[in-house]
Amino acid sequence: MVEISSELRDQLLCYQRNEITEHLIYARLAKAILSAENRRILERISQDELRHYHLWKKHTGQDVPPDRWGIFKYYWISRLFGFTFGVRLMEGGEQNAQRNYALLRDVLPEAEQIIREEQEHEQMLIGLLDEDLLRYVGSIVLGLNDALVELTGALAGLTLALQDTKLIALTGSITGIAASLSMGASEYLSTKTEVASGDGEIVKNPLRASLYTGVAYILTVVLLILPYLVWQNFYLCLGFTLVTAVMIIAVFNYYISVAKGVSFRSRFLEMAGLSLAVAALSFLVGFLLRTVWGIEV
Repeated sequence: MVEISSELRDQLLCYQRNEITEHLIYARLAKAILSAENRRILERISQDELRHYHLWKKHTGQDVPPDRWGIFKYYWISRLFGFTFGVRLMEGGEQNAQRNYALLRDVLPEAEQIIREEQEHEQMLIGLLDEDLLRYVGSIVLGLNDALVELTGALAGLTLALQDTKLIALTGSITGIAASLSMGASEYLSTKTEVASGDGEIVKNPLRASLYTGVAYILTVVLLILPYLVWQNFYLCLGFTLVTAVMIIAVFNYYISVAKGVSFRSRFLEMAGLSLAVAALSFLVGFLLRTVWGIEV
């Protein structure tokens, strides 16, 4: 056994705690998942984490209790938002640990093996996870993006043209609900065509795809119109609506960036920029039409 300093021993105890915590999280998730293949993958990762724990224990000579709050947190994040999101979020926290492991290569030979296996978890095993929700991300993106761009623009134009919060909310609701039904029907036909022709890379159920699109659209409509039902100042309502739109874009793109391992910054800036640009142009159109036609509501 390699002789280690007290400082290094404390560091290894911290690694032990992380490994046993993640071992228990993966084990609990594996029991809650119906897919046999996904369960096998998570069980393999769980056993690897337990083996890492015992490798560090050889040098510290003591057991370490798991982080109970961490187990509770990541387990329920995975159950509520999808196990792929929860697992990737947890593995993202391991990147710092992997960098610290690299510093131990010259001191502890086991560090090299653990680094390699941790990278395998992130790059290969987690990539094999097949989650139903992520098959329909494209449909959710379609519903969210269309609702954000179309409705923020419509509400911005209606705000200056109508200048009545209740009337704006009514008009926006009718527009939004009609558009959500139209988008859902279009997604149903589009997905059905892809399935029939075999063009889609991922097999999707047309009805479920249309529901994801429509529900994402309607939820976005509700959140964007809500300020007009709460306050009377229509400029204040528009401000809250735009802030809400940016928050929806930020939250959703953070979810996608973690679950699918894509860039958050570029996707967020693109969607936010497009929605705000359309809102600004629509606000200008509302001003011009009100001025040119001299319409007072």
